[in-house]
Amino acid sequence: MTVQHEPDNWRKSSRSQNGSACVEVGSFGDGAAIRDTKDRAAGYFTADRDQWSAFVAAIKGGRFDA
Repeated sequence: MTVQHEPDNWRKSSRSQNGSACVEVGSFGDGAAIRDTKDRAAGYFTADRDQWSAFVAAIKGGRFDA
């Protein structure tokens, strides 16, 4: 059994403002962990490599643009 530990390499986009309305991403196994900077104590959710790649591709493709 492999035990996953909380990521220690959290990062946010260099394009984000100095406010706290951002998300942070950290490496987690072979995927990613994602958390809200407004409430870090609330925890994080994880996505495996394929899920994370699909999510990033959707963002880059404009799928979530307003």
